[in-house]
Amino acid sequence: MARKVGQIIARGDRRWLIRVYLGRDHETKKRKYHNRTIHGSMRDAQASLTRKLRERDLGRDLEGAKITLNEYLDRWLETAVKPRVREKTCQDYRRHAATVHPARLGRNSAGGNAAYGRSDYLSENDRGRAVRSYRPLYTCCVKVCDPASIAVASVAVDGVKIPQQARGEMRSLTVEQAQTFVKAALATPHGPALAVALTTGMRPSEYLGLKWRAIDWARQTVSVVRSIRRVDGRWCFCDTKRSRSRRPIKLQRWIAALLRDLQTRPSPHDLCPEAYDLVFRTSSGQPINADYLAKHFRSILDSAGLPRIRLYDLRHSAATIPLAAQRVTV
Repeated sequence: MARKVGQIIARGDRRWLIRVYLGRDHETKKRKYHNRTIHGSMRDAQASLTRKLRERDLGRDLEGAKITLNEYLDRWLETAVKPRVREKTCQDYRRHAATVHPARLGRNSAGGNAAYGRSDYLSENDRGRAVRSYRPLYTCCVKVCDPASIAVASVAVDGVKIPQQARGEMRSLTVEQAQTFVKAALATPHGPALAVALTTGMRPSEYLGLKWRAIDWARQTVSVVRSIRRVDGRWCFCDTKRSRSRRPIKLQRWIAALLRDLQTRPSPHDLCPEAYDLVFRTSSGQPINADYLAKHFRSILDSAGLPRIRLYDLRHSAATIPLAAQRVTV
C-alpha cells in the first residue's frame, strides 16, 4: 500500500522526506523512487506528496531531465518560444536567457534556490540599474520554469518580488516645438522620415519599412501593412505588431509633396535587396536602423534646443497636436 500511496518520513523538526514509487528499472529490475525533502508542516508534506502522485499517474517525469540549465534553455527557446513568437521577440528571449547564469538557478533545470534569485535581483537594483533593464530577466525565468512546460521542483524565482517599474510621464512636442523640429529635421538626410513620424503616428518599424507601392497618390493615403526589423544581423519584413495596426493613414499635403520629391531622387547604385522599393534608405542603399535614427533624432533635438523625448514619443505628438497646427510651413 505504501508504494501505491507514497511515503512520508520524518527527518527532523519540520523536515520531511516524501517518497513516490516509480516502478522497476527495465534493465536492473530494481525499484525506483522519487525522493524529495520538504520543509514545513505535515500538511505541506502531504500536499506535496499528493501533487507528485498525481503527476506520476499522469505519466509525467518526476525526476526531471538530466541536462544542464544552458541545454534546457536552448531546447526551450527552440520548441516553446520560436514557433509562436516573432523573430524579434525570440531574439529578445535569447538575449535575456543568455544572462541567466547557472549560479542563479542551479546547475540543472530542476535546481535552484529562491535566496540566490532574490539576492541577484536586489543587487541589480542596488547598483542603480533601471527596473526595466532586469525585469525581462525575471520574466524569462518565470516563463522557462512554467509548470505547463516542465515539472520543476523548485525554481530561483519563487518568492522573488522585484520593484514595480515606474511609469514615466508621456511626453510630446507642442505645436511651436513641432514646427521648430520639422524645420531642423528637414535640413538633415533623414528629415522626411522624421516628418512622416511626426504627422502620421506610425511606429518606427512601420515607417522605416514603408514601401512606395503602399502609397496611394490619388487619395494621398498610405497603407500600413508591414514593419521591418534587424534580427540576428539580417533585415526581415513582418506583419504589423497587431492585426488592428494594419490601417490606412491620410497624408497631409505637404507630406505627400515631400515624398513625391523624395521619390524623384536617384537611388544608390549598390542598393541592397532588402532596401528595394523602400521609401527611406541610407545613403549607401541600406534600410535605416531604428537605433541609429534615434541617435540622429536626439542630435536634432539638442541642436534645436528642444526637450529630449524618445523617437517613439513622436507617435504621441501626432496624436496630441491638432492636424491644422501640424501643417507647418517648410
